[in-house]
Amino acid sequence: MADIKAWYEARGTAARLVLIAALGAIAGTGQAPTDFWPLSITAIAILFLIWSDSWTPRKAGLMIWLFGIGYFAVSLRWIVEPFLVDVTRHGWMAPFAMVLMAAGAGLFWALAGWLAAWLRGGVFGLALGLVFAEFARAYVLTGFPWALLGHIWIDTPLAQVASLGGPHLLTLLTVTAAMAVASLIGRWRLVGLVWIGLLIAIAFVLRPPPLSQTDGPLVRLVQPNAPQSQKWDPAYRDVFLNRLMRLTSEGDRPDLVVWPETAVPYLLNQLDEELMLFSDAARGAPLVFGIQRYDEDFRYYNSLVVMGQGGVVTSIYDKQHLVPFGEYIPGARLLSDIGMPGLAGNLGLGFTPGSTPGPVMLPGIGPAIPLICYEGIFAEEITSGATRPRLLLLITNDAWFGDAAGPSQHLAQARLRAIEQGLPMVRVANTGISAMIDPYGRVVAQLPLGVEGAINAPLPAAREATPYSRFSDLPAIVLLSILLLGAFVTGRREYD
Repeated sequence: MADIKAWYEARGTAARLVLIAALGAIAGTGQAPTDFWPLSITAIAILFLIWSDSWTPRKAGLMIWLFGIGYFAVSLRWIVEPFLVDVTRHGWMAPFAMVLMAAGAGLFWALAGWLAAWLRGGVFGLALGLVFAEFARAYVLTGFPWALLGHIWIDTPLAQVASLGGPHLLTLLTVTAAMAVASLIGRWRLVGLVWIGLLIAIAFVLRPPPLSQTDGPLVRLVQPNAPQSQKWDPAYRDVFLNRLMRLTSEGDRPDLVVWPETAVPYLLNQLDEELMLFSDAARGAPLVFGIQRYDEDFRYYNSLVVMGQGGVVTSIYDKQHLVPFGEYIPGARLLSDIGMPGLAGNLGLGFTPGSTPGPVMLPGIGPAIPLICYEGIFAEEITSGATRPRLLLLITNDAWFGDAAGPSQHLAQARLRAIEQGLPMVRVANTGISAMIDPYGRVVAQLPLGVEGAINAPLPAAREATPYSRFSDLPAIVLLSILLLGAFVTGRREYD
């Protein structure tokens, strides 16, 4: 340990700044699609090894901020893709979006570093501070829990821990695993070996059962693969809509058909005979599709519609957690409060959030928790009410994110939601990746990115209600609070 810290401290100021940002960038490779979680753990372990109790709060905050900037620059690199859909108009914004997103997300980690030094919590205080910083990212300013430190485990057996305590318990595993690796490198090798052995034991105990055949309802996932640059072009809209109907009508008749977010490029209010055409294509099977609509006050919504036989709409779910600046302008709701409820939609200021939660009823299948795109990243917002749902139902349009890391990371988070709730998920994306996910987060059928097509997949059985589905983040918050208090009390005593 002393060798690593001494080597680092012997570098010049500029070199130290670059090195710590590079460590953060290496930590970011643990996120999908690379999934290099051992590199993430190693990079965080080295950060802990070079941490010094002599750092002032200001220096500690700066160092951890640089580490965070490196981490988020790599893990959120897909953020530039939406600005490249129309390069001529928006391309110039891409580098600014990357810098602002990485620096802004890194500020949460900077605060953890500042507090760890100010409260003299030591390395353990820093580790727990990072977990709380990730909590804050999930809640503050409507939240953005993307690329959480705990997400590096999604493609490993340890992902099953999420069924007990959700994504933040996984983040706690991440920082403690890094501390164990740091102990192996440093003086406390036995402690590191014991903790790593414990993680292996947890993974073994919680490992999911082998995949088995299921005779559940047959669900057709339809992926039209409409590029974002053409999706709303009048010259192409009917091309993609006809493609959806053709893909729906082929092959064996399923028990449910699902189209992606905003699959129908018209307003629901404008459709009449078209609904019968959709029903004919589905051959009487219930059809779920994404579409936009407005109400009597001309408020616009991003909606999920369940349609039964004969083109009869049986359920409508309006997206509740909208994307800031992407789907609404923050503060636009004030316009509604002063008597202009339709202004946001009419002037292009965005959608109105829905007010009626799920579940929605799927004929012949049961209740489903509806999720539209961005809503799938908020574990704590998925609630089922008194009735245990049959499945999670997520429709999305990931075409905004091209073929970069965004679609893979979005799919990974969908897998985590299935684990947390113990429910299978039907996930249908415009350009992919569409997938049937079992309640252990395993993809049992999928349509790859950038492919048009449709697949029929049986719906896996649900598990018993998981602890996380009952208690959400509360147990993790209580545990972390106790640990954090202990870390800072111990740290204070060492300095008294």
